[in-house]
Order: sequence, then structure tokens, then C-alpha cells
Amino acid sequence: MNPRIKEVIATDDYKLILTFKNDEKAVYDCSGLLDFGVFKELKDINYFKQVFVEHGTVAWPNEQDICPDTLYLDSKHLKENN
Repeated sequence: MNPRIKEVIATDDYKLILTFKNDEKAVYDCSGLLDFGVFKELKDINYFKQVFVEHGTVAWPNEQDICPDTLYLDSKHLKENN
């Protein structure tokens, strides 16, 4: 099982900066979702920025969410600076 989300920050360009429970960090680009079904509402940047963590994944007030496995597998993982 892939790690779940611990923290999320929304950016102005429809990306989510994610911190997973194993402390990995990654960026997930939501721009490809904005023309599909329930995700169309996310085009409103003010609404997009209302994202929060719920049950180990990201969600929005009107019950949109993204599978946590999709977030982990399809994100660009950031390398730690050592």
C-alpha cells in the first residue's frame, strides 16, 4: 500500500504540494482534471485552494477527492536536499 497524505498546499497553477505520512514530498498537477465531471468546479481557483486532507487523501468541500494511490503514483516526487 502506498503512503497516505499528511499535508496539502494548493498553488495558483492548480498544483498540490503534498506531504505523505512517510514524509516524502511531491507535486500533483490537477490541471488535467479541470474539464472532467465533478472536477470542473475546481477551475475556480478560490475553491481549488479550499483543499484539505481527509482520511489520508485530498478533498474539497463539495466532496471531490482524488484516490491517494493516484496521488502517490502520478506525482512528481521531490528529492531532499542533503
